[in-house]
Order: sequence, then structure tokens, then C-alpha cells
Amino acid sequence: MKLFQPKRVFIEERALDYPLGQEIKERYELLDIPVKIIESHNRIDWGKKELSKKELFDLAKSTLVAGVKKTLKFQPCYPSADYRLVTSTSCPARCEYCYLSATLGSAVYIRVYVNIEELLAATQKHIDKSNKQITTFEASSSSDPLAVEHITGHLQQLIPFFAQQPNARLRAVTKFANVDPILNLKHNGHTRFRFSLNSDYVINNFEQATASMRERIEAAGKIQRAGYPMGFILAPLMIYEGWKDGYTEMLELLHKTLYNPETVELTFELIMHRFTTRAKNIIQARYPETKLSFSMKNREHKGFGKYVYDSDTAYELENFLRDKIEELFPQAKIEYFT
Repeated sequence: MKLFQPKRVFIEERALDYPLGQEIKERYELLDIPVKIIESHNRIDWGKKELSKKELFDLAKSTLVAGVKKTLKFQPCYPSADYRLVTSTSCPARCEYCYLSATLGSAVYIRVYVNIEELLAATQKHIDKSNKQITTFEASSSSDPLAVEHITGHLQQLIPFFAQQPNARLRAVTKFANVDPILNLKHNGHTRFRFSLNSDYVINNFEQATASMRERIEAAGKIQRAGYPMGFILAPLMIYEGWKDGYTEMLELLHKTLYNPETVELTFELIMHRFTTRAKNIIQARYPETKLSFSMKNREHKGFGKYVYDSDTAYELENFLRDKIEELFPQAKIEYFT
């Protein structure tokens, strides 16, 4: 798959005080990609009026913004981890169902934060003040850090940092496959990589600009051989014609790719497709030809305006996947189904 290459770059003026800000400026100027210095990474002037939601979305998704992360007090990240460690916001992927993309509204442009040293110092403060035996940090709560690793190199700094932390762990999840730069890093087993996987049907129809199922599984094999703790997020789980065959194919390919699949310790997180009325409206405006099903036929309301599969459908989906995972990966831990 091709790595993200922006069509335009905005750089917050303060970001030029940091090495990565200068590096980004020089890199894209050499490539003749338009670079503009702006006052704040939170305010982007597109210079165009009366853009449709789809036009604005397409414009933003091809834009890179480099800024300074000012908020260094981390937010909680239940159930994934204790804290959110945000080094970027949004990502180049165009997953039609994406909850984050819907909540960001017009601010879906790819934003990277250049003050990584300050973020690491803030991380250390959170570790030091924690009264937990192990404090966990999620690097993927607002983005996919691997998707922009070729721009930032942030994981290549985060992973060695956490390798030296006896009382802290890092978690990251990705739909991308460019793992080679992190394979030889010293990690001490303190970074757990999870790959977001789905069937070919879901990836091909709804996960644009991401790695294919096979590319992700091949990357997972590399990460496993590099000794990282590893897990998988199967999401969003969808019911469609032939869904059992699709998910069986995915899990069997994973079984063939990993070494010692019957004995390796893996984690699985199982998440059903869900949507809100607001998200539905945003998705249909951005993707007028989407094949996503918003039918209420087998749905039920589950708080905060979300609609998920009804109890009978969810029961069938959960039990099918649990049986397959337990058959192919008997030592794996299924952390939750939701």
C-alpha cells in the first residue's frame, strides 16, 4: 500500500521552534508540495467558500497540519488504557463508518504534534504520580500513529521510552502495515501492538486508503517475530451475506501466518458495528454511494444515541467468533465483546 502523501501542508508558527516542525517544512518544500505557515493548528482557512460536506472532507483528508500539543494533562481512556497519549489526531484512512471522523466534523485533517519531547516528559509525570502497579497509555485513541510514522517517527521514540519504564506500558492499534522501522527497536515487551482486522468484504468496501487484510496479517507476523506482545481488534463486526465465511477466512489466514498459533498468547477485542443518527447523516453526506447498512431491521438502541445489533443477532455473532477464536487460538484471551 502507498504511504500517505499530503497535497498541502499547514504548519503552526510555533511548530517551527521544534526540529520536527522544521523537518516537515523542508521535506515538503523540496517535494514542491504547498506549505503555509499558520497561527494555530486549530483554525484552518481553506480559502474556499460554499464547500459541500463531501468536498470539505476530501480537502481535509488530503491535508497535513503540524502543530504543538498544548494540553499535556492526559485524559482517561477506558476500557483500553489508563490514559490517552495523543501524538496525532485523525488519520489518512477513509473508513466510512469511522466514529472519530464523524465526531471531528470539519477538523478531520491529519494533524501531527511536533513537541514529542514535551509529550514524553508529561508521560513521565503521569507515570510518577500514578498509584497503580502498571499504568497503561493508549497511543491510538485519536489517530493511527503507524499511518503517519513515516512523517513523525513518534513510535520510534515512544517504544524505547516505554521499554525503560518498569511501571508503564504502551498500547497501539493500526490498520496499516509499514512496521519495518519499529521491528528492531528495544521494546522489552512493554508495547502491545494490536491490529484492527476485518473480512475482505468490510475492508474492500468501507476501509479506503488502508492496508489490505493480507498486508495487515503479514505485518502482524513481523511484529510477532520481533517479540512484541500482540492483539487484534475485530471491528466493526458486520452482518452481511456470507459474513461467516468472510470471518472464517480471515481467522484461518491469521492462524497460518503466525508461528505457534495454538500456544501464543494473544488478545482479541470484538466490537460490533454501531452508529448514531448524527453519524449516519455525516457518513451519507461524505459517501453518497456508501453500501453501509443503516437498516433498523435488526438493531436496537444502546444509550448515547447509538444503535447496535439486536440481542439475537449479537448473540449469534459473538458465539460464532468466540468458537472460531477458541478453536484456532486456544491460548488467546477475548477481552470483551461489545
